[in-house]
Order: sequence, then structure tokens, then C-alpha cells
Amino acid sequence: MEIKKLTIIIGLFDIIIIIALFVIYGPFHQFRNWFVTTSLATGNHKYFANILYSDKNILDALKDNTLSELNENTIASDIIFDNSLKDNYESIYEEQILNRDENALYKLIEIDEKNYSGYLVAIYDASKIELVTSKYVDLGGQILSDFSKDENAVVAINASGFSINEKKIIPTGTVIENGKIKSIGAVNKHGGGLIGFNKDNVLVLTTESAEEAIKNGMEDAVTFGPFLIINGQSTKVSGNGGWGYANRTAIGQRKDGIVLFLVIDGRGANNSDGISIADMISIFERYGAYNAANLDGGGSSTLTINGNLINDPRGYNYTGQRYIPNAWMLIK
Repeated sequence: MEIKKLTIIIGLFDIIIIIALFVIYGPFHQFRNWFVTTSLATGNHKYFANILYSDKNILDALKDNTLSELNENTIASDIIFDNSLKDNYESIYEEQILNRDENALYKLIEIDEKNYSGYLVAIYDASKIELVTSKYVDLGGQILSDFSKDENAVVAINASGFSINEKKIIPTGTVIENGKIKSIGAVNKHGGGLIGFNKDNVLVLTTESAEEAIKNGMEDAVTFGPFLIINGQSTKVSGNGGWGYANRTAIGQRKDGIVLFLVIDGRGANNSDGISIADMISIFERYGAYNAANLDGGGSSTLTINGNLINDPRGYNYTGQRYIPNAWMLIK
């Protein structure tokens, strides 16, 4: 009897192994594409891809999942600010954005799809959005809930990517605050370019140098990417875009000037597997973004309202908020 049970167990184990090998190395490449692109999109776990796949398999996965950013900069004059209340809506998504209290500063909208969940925040007065650097940036930064309380921010999301040199946290690329270069840090490897607001409160996405951008009116900006939508045209994406699925933060602006903060959970938080670049573009398209760009993601993706943590930040080996160097904040 014991031998029979052992034979059954070994047989089941063999079946599981065969199924696993079929999923990993079989003729259908969904798992390979997901695993490779998601691993390579992380900051510290890119080596995961090489554990299961050869260099050729990795290259094949990347060929199946690509994005081609538009070679354009934002046309700021296309944004015509309109804060008037509306009675008629073209879609349920327009109603979610535009149906609001007359004096509302923002509106929180839940995003709940089959494989991902998170939040979209519509901000009705772009002039109240500021990029703020943590006063503890040379000591490792701050978690967003503490950071946003210090600044009395109504709404806040993480902004720059970063690297860490000893205790100092170094933002990715160039940071501009109040029309001046705040810092020049780690090299940007995420596509895109400068993402920020000009003197007229227009969200500008540009590949200009920091000096050129400031000359053209840029007030606050961070370096990151990729750009998702420019002047109403979406980045062309094949497969998942090559960035896999992860927690993500992004920022956009509609043609009527309403700003959109997007934060999606991942790595199992709230049953969310994370979101692809392609899916992020789809969200911004349906909510009417005219310009939109990806910000730092992964364990950094965080949203607070009145200093309270709203989403569920998670890394691969920890839960809870990550220390960050700066944030986009809605401040009264």
C-alpha cells in the first residue's frame, strides 16, 4: 500500500514537472515574455531572466515586446484650460473625471481590472501642483506619508527614479525646481526625458536639455520615461511594451488642463499583478490624457492623500513604503 502511494506521488510530481517545463519552454511564449520583460524592468533583479532562459530566449522575448516612443515634444499651446462644470458626458470615464463638486481640488477614482488595481486622481487646478525635494535627500530621503505631511500636501505621488550612494539618495537624471537645475544625478535608462510643468501649468514632455527646457519656460521637472502619450498620440507598443508587469506610477494631463496622477499596485498587493506599459496607455487614453509619461515604479509607487497612505506599496522582498528623493504634490 505504501509503495502504491509513493508511486502515485512520484507520478503526480512528474506531471507537475512536465507541465511546468511546457509552460516555461513550450511553443507558447506568454510566460517567457512575462517573466523576461518583468525581470529586466526591475532595478535589482534583472538576473532572474537568466535563471530560466538563454540569451537567445531573452532576445526573442524582447523582440516580441517593444515600444517606439514618438519623436516629439509637447505643444504647450494645445492645452486650453477649462474648469467649467459639465452636464453631458461622452463616456463613463468622462463622467468620472468631470462630475465633481464645484470647489473640489481633486477626485479619487478606483481602478479595478482583471489583473491589476490602483487609483487615478484627477486634479482640477494644475497651478497647485509642485515638485518637492525631501529635505532629507542627503540622508536617504523620506517615505511619502511623512514627506507629504511635512509639506501639507493634499495629494502626493512619487516622482524621480534614483540610485543610492552610501546614505545619499541620488535622483535619476536632471531635476528642475522653480526654474533652476536642482540636481544632476544617475543616468536615465528609461527612455522619455524631462517630465514637468511650465510657467503656464502645462505638463511638458521633452527631450530638450535642461537648459533649453528652462529657457522655454519649464518650472519643475524630473527625468524619467518612457513617454506614453504626446500631443494626443500614443506610443506604439508591441506585446506588453518590453517593461513587463509591475507596480507603476505615471502622470498625465488632459487637453482641458486637468492633471491625472496614476498609481497601480503590483506584486500581489490587493490581488494586483501589476500593469504593463500598454495597459497604462489604455487607461490614460480612456480618461482623455493628451500628454502622459511613466514615472518611477516598483516598490516606489506610492499615493498619499492628506498624508495618509492610499495604495499598498511592495517590493520583491518587502512590503511598505520606500524612501524616495522627491514627489509631485498638490498643495493648497
